[in-house]
Order: sequence, then structure tokens, then C-alpha cells
Amino acid sequence: MSAAPISPGMNGTASTAAGSKSEQAYTRLKDRILSGEMSPGYRLVLSSIATEMGFSVVPVREAIRRLEAEGLVHFERNVGATVAGIDPDLYLHTMQTLSIIEGAATALAAPDITAEELARARDLNDQMRELLANFDPVRFTQLNTEFHALLYARCPNPHILDLVHRGWNRLGRMRSSVFRYVPDRAHASVAEHAALLDFIEAHTAPRVIEVAARTHRTNTLNAFLAQANQPPSPI
Repeated sequence: MSAAPISPGMNGTASTAAGSKSEQAYTRLKDRILSGEMSPGYRLVLSSIATEMGFSVVPVREAIRRLEAEGLVHFERNVGATVAGIDPDLYLHTMQTLSIIEGAATALAAPDITAEELARARDLNDQMRELLANFDPVRFTQLNTEFHALLYARCPNPHILDLVHRGWNRLGRMRSSVFRYVPDRAHASVAEHAALLDFIEAHTAPRVIEVAARTHRTNTLNAFLAQANQPPSPI
């Protein structure tokens, strides 16, 4: 796969911005990977990237090493650095864990969610529904992340909440959007969101909310596993 021109990152970083060249290269490459512009398997050719950025090879190599440590880049023998895809085992384990702890966090948070927060969650889900006609997996994932953060944010158990944040951060380091791999899952996800919001608004029993949130997370996992020709999660 040929290399594309390296432009300033999504946050407007330019080569004259403060910070080292290594930091600039890291920010710009990470922006392009997380936006999906550099897709899984994209070859990161040091000399080409350095020339396009106007840097030497050294800061670009340092930036790529940082991205490798974060799981966004991996090295292949006789190929070099490439943008990483989802590690199926890591995704399986992360999503299984999240299905349990996020389900609990959402159920515990539900009684304290305000009417304003519920309205905001419905608005986010409506925005996701509007994206279905002309699907943008990266934007859909951004909205999805914000949606779920609203639902579990008021969890009164700080230990559970910490574990949920760790799980979501791990997902974020893996890939920008699993919906790029399973776009059809987005339709069911929006419907499941609406049902979950109805449960919360109706003050349904916490156990029902927990099961709905857990099932929602597991359904996304199973859609990914099916696409990878793997059996569904046993839990």
C-alpha cells in the first residue's frame, strides 16, 4: 500500500508548533491512524514519512516506536512498520470484561441519571441513527463512546468505574472503530441503545438494566467474532 501525504493532524498541529519533532510526528501519525485515514495494514515507510514531514528519519522512528508501544503499530519481518488491526484475543478479553463491569456500572448509575443527561443520550443516539444512511464508522464510534459514558458516569462505585474507564481506554488504543469491521452491527446497536434508555427512563429494576447493557456489549463482540469466523463468546 503506498504512502499518502502527511498533513497537519486533526488538532491543527503544524511542524512549527511547540514540542519536539518526535512529538509532532507522533501526534500527526496517531491522528491519521485513529481517524481511519491510515487503515490496518498501511505501511509506514520511514524515509517517505520523514521527507513529507520535513524531518529526519530519527524523530519519525521514535514516533513509530511510541505508537508500537500503544498497540497502534506493529513490525512485520521483511515488511517493516504497519498500522495494526484489532488483536482478536485482546478484543475478546476486553469486551468480555466490559460486558460485566459496564453492565454493573450502568445499572448502578441509572437511578441518578438526570433528565437532561437522558435527553442528551437520546440526542446522541439520534445522531448515530442519522449516520446509518451514509455510514461514518469513526464518527459513529465517537458518538457511541460519549453515549455510553453518559450512562455509566454516575456509577457510585469508584472501583467499578475505574475498571470501566480502563476497559474503554484499552479499546481506544486498539482501534478507532470496530464498526469499520462490522458496519451492519450499527443498526442493531442504535435500536439496543433506545431500548436501554427506555429501561432507564422507566426506572426498571437494576438487574434488567444490567442484563440489557451487558447483552448490548456482548452482541457487538459476537458480531466481530462472527466476521472473523470465530465462535461467539461463551458468556
